[in-house]
Amino acid sequence: MNFLEKYQTFIILIAVGLGLLLGQLSLFKQHAEAFIIPFLLVMLYGLFLTIPLSGLKNAFKNTKFLSTNVILNFVWTPVLAWGIGAVFLVDHPAIWLGFILLLVTPCTDWYLIFTSIARGNVTLATSVLPVNLILQVLLLPVYLLIFAGTMETVSMGTILESVVLILFVPFILASLTRYFMKKKQVMLEKKVIPFFASSQIIFLCLAIVAMFASQGSYLLNNLEVIWLMLIPMFLYFLINFLMAQTAGKFLKFTYEDTVSLNMTVVARNSPVALAIVLAAFPDQPLIALALIIGPLLELPVLAVLAKLLLKMKARDISN
Repeated sequence: MNFLEKYQTFIILIAVGLGLLLGQLSLFKQHAEAFIIPFLLVMLYGLFLTIPLSGLKNAFKNTKFLSTNVILNFVWTPVLAWGIGAVFLVDHPAIWLGFILLLVTPCTDWYLIFTSIARGNVTLATSVLPVNLILQVLLLPVYLLIFAGTMETVSMGTILESVVLILFVPFILASLTRYFMKKKQVMLEKKVIPFFASSQIIFLCLAIVAMFASQGSYLLNNLEVIWLMLIPMFLYFLINFLMAQTAGKFLKFTYEDTVSLNMTVVARNSPVALAIVLAAFPDQPLIALALIIGPLLELPVLAVLAKLLLKMKARDISN
């Protein structure tokens, strides 16, 4: 984990603060919104380029784990996210939508770090990564149509245009890059992919700066979203942790495989959802703010979860 990955959450928060400051200057406030989409396209192109879809077949070698991962991440979790939001966020539809979009996108990066810390099956966790990425790209439009459809201010046409532009265009471009650089595989693996792997957070932060510069004054008047997110987020972490533990025991997974399942159903992939929100809802920054707060809470939770799993393993061994 390099410096940018290690401090990703704090770097994003700095980007938010910088955007709010620049938003006080009329020049930045007037033109910042035009830079959001280009930065997001580059960021997601880099993300898709770094995911080795050629390893997709490895996920199907353990169909029991794969099917459990898919059910918990893409069937159970959207229902759970909607249910928790219905209880705690029903009076705040923008925050509710941001909360749902955060939770329906499984992590594609740092969950592997915490899987390793907890002595989980990193190989198995890595194998489902491309599956999780493809499914969230395909299902995000579905989730948006279902959940955002309750917000009268949202145009379905705008949502679909944003999804096509922000997700499918960079995904196709990344796939074409891999195809046309087959004969230059060494250059692709040693130079191109490492560059985009390390610079994704930079382009994401530039998009965040632009978005918050254009909508900063509105956000400063709605900082209560931070407190509104606390209980729903921790309920999500607790419930999905227990679900993964229960599924692991019921299906007789090893400790290592159960850890991998825990991490993939708890850790979320806010950059992908955030990219969609910044493009589809530039005039509703509370949705984006909900997605930014998520990782701030998630990182310490994952660290605690890794330690808890190790203690549970030590206790089982001693018994």
